[in-house]
Amino acid sequence: MQWRRRHCCPIKMTWTVKRSLFRTHVAGLLSLALLFTLFLFFSHQDWLPGRSGPREHPLAYTVRGFRSPKGDANQSSSLRSLWRETGYIAPKPLLNLSAQQAEGGGGGGEGAVRVVAMGLGDSMSANNSLQKEMGVGGRLSAQPYPYILNEPFKCSDGAPFLVVLIAVEPGQADARNAIRQTWGNSSVAMGLGFVRLFLLGTGTTPDSFLQSSIEEESRVYHDIIQQEYQDTYYNLTVKTLMGMNWVATYCPRAAYVMKTDSDMFVNTEYLIQKLLKPELPPKQRYFTGYLMRGYAPNRNKDSKWYMPPELYPSERYPIFCSGTGYVFSGDMAELIYQASLGIRRLHLEDVYVGICLAKLRIDPAPPPNEFLFNHWRVSYSSCKYSHLITSHQFHPNELVKYWNHLQSNKHNACANTAKEKNGRYRHRRFHGERTP
Repeated sequence: MQWRRRHCCPIKMTWTVKRSLFRTHVAGLLSLALLFTLFLFFSHQDWLPGRSGPREHPLAYTVRGFRSPKGDANQSSSLRSLWRETGYIAPKPLLNLSAQQAEGGGGGGEGAVRVVAMGLGDSMSANNSLQKEMGVGGRLSAQPYPYILNEPFKCSDGAPFLVVLIAVEPGQADARNAIRQTWGNSSVAMGLGFVRLFLLGTGTTPDSFLQSSIEEESRVYHDIIQQEYQDTYYNLTVKTLMGMNWVATYCPRAAYVMKTDSDMFVNTEYLIQKLLKPELPPKQRYFTGYLMRGYAPNRNKDSKWYMPPELYPSERYPIFCSGTGYVFSGDMAELIYQASLGIRRLHLEDVYVGICLAKLRIDPAPPPNEFLFNHWRVSYSSCKYSHLITSHQFHPNELVKYWNHLQSNKHNACANTAKEKNGRYRHRRFHGERTP
C-alpha cells in the first residue's frame, strides 16, 4: 500500500501534463489556421483601394483613388448600394427656391435626409463647417451661410451667355488680377453677355486688413461673392454650391456656366465659339468636362484625397468631371443645388457634384475632343493652346505671359509649329539623316 501511495501520484501527474500539452498544441494549430484564413480573406478585398498595388501615371488621376479595372460596369450597383448604406433617399420633385428663401436660409426640401457630420481629421473638426451645414433636425439648410459680399444685380441687364465661377482663396489677389487681365476679361466674349465671379470664404484666422482689402477690391471690380465659412480645401464643396445657388437665385436665365480654379489657363474664346456655339439654341440638362470614369475612393488616411468609409461607403464613385474646369447649361445650377440638399456634404467637390448628377440621372456628356479639358499642365505652344479649353497649374505671371503670347499669335497660331517641323525636315535631308 505504501508503494502504491508513493507512486500513484507521479503517474497521474504525467498523464495530466501530456493531455494539457496536447490541448495546447491543438489550440495553437487552430489559431494559426484561423489567422491564415483571415489574412487570405482581407488580402483579397476590393474595399482597400489606395493602400497597396501599383500606382498609375498621375495623369490618370490616381491621386484621388485607384481606377477600377471593371470600368463603368459597377456604376449603377455602386450607387444603389450608396443610397442604401448611407440612408440616402430619392428626392421628391425639386422645389423652387425663391430669392427670399435663398437669402434668409431655412430648412432643406422634402427630399432632404438626416445626415451625420463626420470629421475629416483636424482640419475638418477645427472649422465645424459640416456641423454648420446642417439645420434643425439634421436637414441640410438651403442657405447655411450669410453673404459678406454679394453682387445680386450682376445679371439685371439680361441673360448672359456665360457665367464663369472661379474658386479662389482670399489672399490670392494676384491670381484674381491676372485672370481679370486675361481669360476672365469680358472682351473674350466678343459682345456676348459675360459674367466673371470669384468665389471666396473667410480666412482661417481673423485678418481685418485682408478683409478690408477684399472689400475694397470688390468695390472696384464688383466681381467677388463671399460667404461666412472658412476658406479651406475641405470646404471647396461649400464654395462651389455657393456659386451654384448664386446662379440659380440671381442669374437663372444664364445660357451656360463654367466652374474653374484660380490656377487655370482657360481659352475662353475657344470655349464659347467652338464648344458652346452661340449661333445655336442653348442646350438643356448639359454638363461636360474632363470625364473621370470608374474611380474608387482613396482609403489611405495619409492622402489629401482620403475618403472615410463612414462618409462614402460605396466602392466606386459615379462618373464625374474634374473640378479643375467643367461647363454646364444654366438650368443645371438649380437642379444640382436642389439635389445637394438631400446629400451629405463630401469634401471632394468634383466627386460630390458627380453624385448630385447621378441622383438627377443626368450623365456628363463627353467633350467632342478628349484633349479640350486638361487637369494637368500642358506644355505651352500657341498651336496647342489655341485648340484647348483648360490647362492646369499656372502662376499669375505665367498666365499673363502665355495669354499675351497666344493673343498675339491666335490668327496664325500653328504657323510657327509648321515652320519648325519644316526646318527640322530640311536639316535632316541636308545632313543625310533619316526622316521620321
